[in-house]
Amino acid sequence: MGLQIDHVHARSGTFELAADLTISAGTRVAVIGASGSGKSTLLDVIAGFLPVESGNIRWAGQDITHMSPADRPVSILFQDTNLFPHLSIGQNLALALNPRTGRLGTGDADRIADSLTRVGLPSFADRRLSQMSGGQQSRAALARVLLQARPVLLLDEPFAALGPALKAEMLDLVSQVAEAEGMTVLLVSHDPQDARRFAPQTIVVEAGQVHPPQETVKLLDNPPPGLRAYLGEGHAP
Repeated sequence: MGLQIDHVHARSGTFELAADLTISAGTRVAVIGASGSGKSTLLDVIAGFLPVESGNIRWAGQDITHMSPADRPVSILFQDTNLFPHLSIGQNLALALNPRTGRLGTGDADRIADSLTRVGLPSFADRRLSQMSGGQQSRAALARVLLQARPVLLLDEPFAALGPALKAEMLDLVSQVAEAEGMTVLLVSHDPQDARRFAPQTIVVEAGQVHPPQETVKLLDNPPPGLRAYLGEGHAP
């Protein structure tokens, strides 16, 4: 069934968002559109940070519309990694397992070590952010998300501050992890090349209107007028 966003309307101040679409489970989807079009607002609605005024959100047939963010089957990764610089990476990851205390239970240390290994950071549990590069910090943030073990992952331009090579490396890593875990991923990006590299399907958001997913290559090779204007005249996506 996947993620169903059924005739949802939401409001943030004077901005209104409308969405009616379905994303199949296990799909990687890019979300593109002009600044201020509502891309991040869509993620806020799915994550539960912004309540809906009408409509419903379902995951695998379960209505999650009024669930708190902590109870939803959703994790989110921002450009700000949300890692605490005064804690070690291991301590940061422990908070993903036990948000209230950060204390480790039976087997938690092994789970943390495994998650760090999966993102290419073995033996990094004792390091602090000041001892890590931007790419390594992004990998640690991804490891924290993996420990939450939620089937829907929202990416709000988490790698925008990285250089092109590192960003491509992180997108490929997320693709590998998502495929291995069967995760459903929505990636907000301003860069159509990110969509081409990462997402078989793409959602276009225009002035608060969220359009259903389309095949990325076909969409970017022959964009509709609104998307063409955003990409820029003569742009070769």
